[in-house]
Amino acid sequence: MQLQHLLGIEPLHPHSITAILDLADYYADQNRTGVRKSEALAGCTQINMFFENSTRTQASFEIAGKRLGADVMNMAMQASSIKKGETLIDTALTLNAMHPDLLVVRHPHSGAVDLLAQKVNCAVLNAGDGRHEHPTQALLDALTIRRSKGRLHRLNIAICGDIAHSRVARSNLILLSKMENRIRLVGPATLIPAGIDAFGAEVFHDMEEGLKDVDVVMMLRLQRERMDGGFIPSEREYYHRYGLNAAKLSHAKPDAIVMHPGPMNRGVEIDGEIADDLNRSVIQEQVEMGVAVRMAAMDILMRNRRQAATEAQA
Repeated sequence: MQLQHLLGIEPLHPHSITAILDLADYYADQNRTGVRKSEALAGCTQINMFFENSTRTQASFEIAGKRLGADVMNMAMQASSIKKGETLIDTALTLNAMHPDLLVVRHPHSGAVDLLAQKVNCAVLNAGDGRHEHPTQALLDALTIRRSKGRLHRLNIAICGDIAHSRVARSNLILLSKMENRIRLVGPATLIPAGIDAFGAEVFHDMEEGLKDVDVVMMLRLQRERMDGGFIPSEREYYHRYGLNAAKLSHAKPDAIVMHPGPMNRGVEIDGEIADDLNRSVIQEQVEMGVAVRMAAMDILMRNRRQAATEAQA
């Protein structure tokens, strides 16, 4: 792989996805031992820039960087110069002067992370941009599925809920389709984006029909902060029709796993007992795999950049 940035799943070849997951698999096993420290990023500086709050993702990237030996700095973007009128490009130029090696960025606007990547002289990882993509979430979901099911191809996977506002859904749809899985999108018509059939997924508006005989049930958070209208009648009605409970889950395969990217709205998207069912839920494994995937992604990016620098000097 000659990957210099990780901005989305769309540019990745299936072999590249597999390579990232294989290395993440190694890190996942290593993280379960007493030896969790590596020197892969020793001497490197990692800056986390989160223009949107995300305790889970930011903590995961911070832990990943520190376990690889990087010097990690979190920038409080809510109180930054951006709030004082500085443009994103000016911020990029300021960062360039600090000579970071890795930049992890979450931004509310689609394409903002790609713009930063064009202006800085370091590796950039997209930690979520608008409704566009969230590549490391899709990769950690893929690793969780692969470790649970023993494979990541020819599975029936249902992605359920707020598809329209979810960058997680988009990245997962792209990745899982690349790996030859059959994808179903399940949700109310108001939360299914127009033109989604171009991705080759089947669309269902009935949960029981959509979950029939699936191997994986991936629930999504209802993203109220991105809604500017009446997309659902009420949370109570939404849970009645689209919240995952035992009755709806019974239509999936008996060994189907349940996923959720978090944070969960219990009693809205998912019943608490299902979320905590150790026989079906892999939600905590997703959190664990997040650290491993982010370690793998940063490791690969830095190897590639070091190799490119060596070749440029030769």
